[in-house]
Amino acid sequence: MVRFALTIVRHGETRYNKDKILQGQGVDEPLSATGFRQADAAGIFLSNVKFTHVFSSDLLRAKQTASTIIGKNKFCKDIVIQYDARLRERKYGIAEGRPLSDLKAMANAAGEQCPSFTPSGGETLDEVRTRAKNFFEFLCQLSIEEECQKEQAVLGMAGNGLETLEGKPVFPLRNHCCGLELNSDTDKDTKMLNPNILVVSHGAYMRNWFGYFVLDLKCTLPSALKKSQLSSVSPNTGVSHFIINLGNGDVIKPEISCICLNRDDHLADVNTENV
Repeated sequence: MVRFALTIVRHGETRYNKDKILQGQGVDEPLSATGFRQADAAGIFLSNVKFTHVFSSDLLRAKQTASTIIGKNKFCKDIVIQYDARLRERKYGIAEGRPLSDLKAMANAAGEQCPSFTPSGGETLDEVRTRAKNFFEFLCQLSIEEECQKEQAVLGMAGNGLETLEGKPVFPLRNHCCGLELNSDTDKDTKMLNPNILVVSHGAYMRNWFGYFVLDLKCTLPSALKKSQLSSVSPNTGVSHFIINLGNGDVIKPEISCICLNRDDHLADVNTENV
């Protein structure tokens, strides 16, 4: 049985986020002072989580967020962050660097609505979802390969009196995940999982990825989660956490449980005034 934990965090705020200007892939803005404070808060919130892998979009705002989070972690300060272009924000073509209101005006002129509208030179929602699916399948394959390596290592230690090491608790949440009341089975799953993967990405990309989880893979959701939350873009440094069970056999059939979606209570004390 192959299982792994997946924590997905949106990058911290940039000046363009604050001003509601589309960045996409073509505008590579750094974090603002507020964005760094948000990343610090997310890092403190996740500081007791022993991640085994960290992946980030290769855009600057995501890279800075991932680095800040890991810098606060008690177990992972020496971990190598892997940057992956598949985690980039949706490409908005001619709308990049322009106000969100311009994109909405383009959509209205075309008789369409955001976010399904695709500006010239931009990515369709299907294209973004294909990128997310490709990256998720990569994570699944990575987990399977590592499980095989672990089993071989255990066989190699048979009879030598050594015990296998159990993982650390993978996430600092218990009964505070969107009102979710964890049952004994779920709680057991969240305690000992390996790999334990952190991903830092972008708002529109994450919304499409979560849509793939829910619509295509029938992800189990917390009972208190509202439908409006599923279609909302994560706040900056919003934290989502999933448990993935890949089962057995040659065909990978992921079973996904969402523990929390776009959680942002770690930002309660972050000053979000203009800096």
